[in-house]
Amino acid sequence: MDSTILNLGEDLSGFLATLGQPIERTAREMIVFELYRRSLVSSGKAAELLGVPRLEFIQRASELGIPYFRFTEDEWQAEVAESQRA
Repeated sequence: MDSTILNLGEDLSGFLATLGQPIERTAREMIVFELYRRSLVSSGKAAELLGVPRLEFIQRASELGIPYFRFTEDEWQAEVAESQRA
């Protein structure tokens, strides 16, 4: 597995250390969740990168306020209208 050394600086490293888990794990999670939030990776790929089941990743993303379903307002209204017809 390739690795990269990333100098986070003392301030950021110190802050991340106070979060209660290893700094590398915290930084990896933050990077993967941000990639997912920006739609640069799928939920499946993000889960794979973190080594967790996809459902667990989706639930954690939801807790962080990152939606699983990403609809525009028009798409959402179309979904609502369709569900009301059923």
